[in-house]
Formats: sequence, C-alpha cells, structure tokens
Amino acid sequence: MTDENRTDQDLPERENLPRPVVKRRRVSVSLIWLIPVLAAVIALSLVVNSWLQAGPEVTISFQSAEGLDAGKTPVKYKNVVIGRVSKIRLSEDRSHVLVRVALEKSAEGFATRDTRFWVVRPRIGLGGVSGIDTLLSGAFIGADVGDSKEPRDTFDGLEIPPAVNHGAPGRSFILHSDDLGSLDIGSPVYYRRIQVGRVASYQLDKDGKGVSLHIFVDGPNDRFVTTDSRFWNASGVDVSIGANGLKLNTQSLATVLAGGVAFQDPPGPHDSTPAAEDAEYKLFSERALAMAPPDGEPRYMRMRFEQSVRGLAVDAPVEFLGINIGKVVSVRL
Repeated sequence: MTDENRTDQDLPERENLPRPVVKRRRVSVSLIWLIPVLAAVIALSLVVNSWLQAGPEVTISFQSAEGLDAGKTPVKYKNVVIGRVSKIRLSEDRSHVLVRVALEKSAEGFATRDTRFWVVRPRIGLGGVSGIDTLLSGAFIGADVGDSKEPRDTFDGLEIPPAVNHGAPGRSFILHSDDLGSLDIGSPVYYRRIQVGRVASYQLDKDGKGVSLHIFVDGPNDRFVTTDSRFWNASGVDVSIGANGLKLNTQSLATVLAGGVAFQDPPGPHDSTPAAEDAEYKLFSERALAMAPPDGEPRYMRMRFEQSVRGLAVDAPVEFLGINIGKVVSVRL
C-alpha cells in the first residue's frame, strides 16, 4: 500500500506506535584513579608545608663527627629542637669536619655572630658527670644565642661545652694567679662553703708570667662579691699543727679532687660595696694569706750567714718578737 492509498484511519495507529529514545553516553571515572590523585595532593601539601617551615641553613666546624648522624642528630636550644643535621662532610684539608644544619622557621633569627654550638656527649671528669641523658637518646648539638643581630651562616663549634650560658643571672669576675694549680673549667666557686659559681675559662697572661681566670658567680649570690673580697685557691687539704693540736681544713671532697676557689670579705671594717662586672682580684694560694691585712709594698733584705743554714727553705717564716713579719723567698750560696 502506497502513501497515496493510505486513508485517514491509519494515522492514529501510527501515532500510537512507541518512539525510540536516544540515550547519551555519560563519561564515567573509575574510583581507582582517586587514590593516586589524593596521594599527589597530600605529597604536594607536604612539600609546600616543608618549604614554609624551612629556616636558614648553617655550617658548623668540629674536630670530629663522633656521635653525629646526618638526618637524625637534632640541634637543641634549652632542650627544644630547633633544627637537624642534614649533611656531614670532611673539609678540603681533611683537618676537621663540616656539619650542615637545617634550622626551623622559628629559629630564623637564631644564627647570629655570637651564637655558639657544641656537641653534647657523655663526659666524665673530676668535676662530675654530664650528658647522661645522651646515653639513651644519642648525642645532639647544643646551642646558645647571644645579643648580636648580625646574621651568620658559618661557625666554629666548641669542643668543650661552655660553663655559663648567655643570659644566666649573675656576674663574671677576673682572678690573677701565678699558676693554674689544680683548677679547671667548671671548678666550683665557694662562699662560706656553699657553691655559688664556677670557673668559666682561663688563659695565660700576655707576658707569660701568670694566669688569668674568669669565674662566674650565680645570682643572687653575686651580690656577696664586694670591692674588698678576698679570693684564694681552696684546692687540696690545709693541714697545720699548733698549740691546739692538728688542724685540718678543706672546703669539700670535690675541691680535693677537682680544685676550687673560695672567697669571703676580710674581718673588721671594710668596703662592702658590691663589685662591678669583670672586677679584678688576686687569687691567693691559701686562706691565711688572703685574709691577712694588707701590709703595703714588700721590702727585700739580704742576709749572709757564715754557718750552715740547714733546715732553712723557701717560704720559711721570718719572725720578730714572735710575730710573723715576712718569709724567705730564696736561699743560695
């Protein structure tokens, strides 16, 4: 039947026929691709966060890298981690090691001209034991910051930890002595047999005829150091025999082993004005000499004996009417 021969009765039947529905294909993304995308986003965020938290890098020179490990050894200030060792290498002349340290963002202004670094290891000496906590946690680099604002990125590390940290309450004083004796860095300083400070450093005088010691007295006990204070070497044991029998005098067992310095004001009227920072004093060899009243400039006398002087030695007392007025400084032919 052709279209011309179709009647109007066939149109409703054609309209009632179902029409085809065309469905558009949707793009589907597999869930398995979300895992690498999420990992990439996390990695990118970690890199950005690490970059934002990164601080300056400094290089510290040490004689040895003993106890140090790249990527693990922390740098601590007041027992707070402020950085970590990132690289360790030998210097060009192989005389020391160069330790690269990456500081945190919070320590950005920490690396200045007077900042000090040292390696904290277990140390055993006559003055005591230090660094015990590193036996379990391992060695770390200690740090101390000063007042300077001048930035710096290269430092010479200390081989011995400083006796006094910057900003510690107290004052420093200078003592002059003929020799060091048994004193060392960290030797205690006593006032009335109570430890109030320590020896911070020492060095030979420029003329080589003596030793200068820097001591630090902790606050508030530093106020007891006055302009008339007397200092003496309290090391060892002072034994004397007199009318009252045998007399033994010492500060403590620690001073017998490691040495020590003691100070006190002289008896009687004296100037009790607190001493200024870095005031200088003479370090006497014993308490009796330190507490003796000043007798002015010494006067040297030469005596000639025709007979034997057996038993006469250097430091033998010179007495007048039972009073000690001097001592023998030399005996020769």
